[in-house]
Amino acid sequence: MSAIRAVLVEDHALVRAGLRTALRAAGIDVVAEASDGIAGFDAVTAALPDVAVVDLGLPGKDGIALTRELKAAANPARVVILTMHERDDEVLAAIGAGADGYCVKSSDPATVIDAIRTVAAGGAYFDPHVAHVVLRKLSGTGSPPSPSPLSAREAEIVKLIADGVGNAEIAERMHLGLGTVKGHIADVLQKLSASDRAHAAVIAYRRGLIP
Repeated sequence: MSAIRAVLVEDHALVRAGLRTALRAAGIDVVAEASDGIAGFDAVTAALPDVAVVDLGLPGKDGIALTRELKAAANPARVVILTMHERDDEVLAAIGAGADGYCVKSSDPATVIDAIRTVAAGGAYFDPHVAHVVLRKLSGTGSPPSPSPLSAREAEIVKLIADGVGNAEIAERMHLGLGTVKGHIADVLQKLSASDRAHAAVIAYRRGLIP
């Protein structure tokens, strides 16, 4: 399997260098970089990567405007937004612009790597720090409730995921082993045809499977 190809659009050189190192260590090929939104558009449209990692607060053209332009290009890029902030309005603006993923910089680098892999595979990824914003937006426009394919325990786990709770804390709260929790989550992903934890929570909200 060929490596995922990524372009980094980030104005802080140290952050960009740290991302480059982390991504390459994870087997993700950083094929181009840019430090502002205008150069970022040129870099992404020239390199045609699997994923563009775009900082929200870029000079020249911010990440929202850049994402909107990349999505309108002849070869639309898949985009992961990266930001320092967890503000609801910025998350919703990124979604409205067409972002496929959203990560906060305070998260572990593994979160960004997971987001890139998920988005490259065609899925959507929202950092647990901001997933609740997406869920609140979608919960008011979901479909009528249907018979749930989830067990009561699986539904409880999905509700905790929606609240931004990590696997280890879910295990502690429910008095389960971490491996058991991961097994339940794997079953949930299969039942809901979800690409990741956050995607499963979004689907569950849309279908009225969790309150």
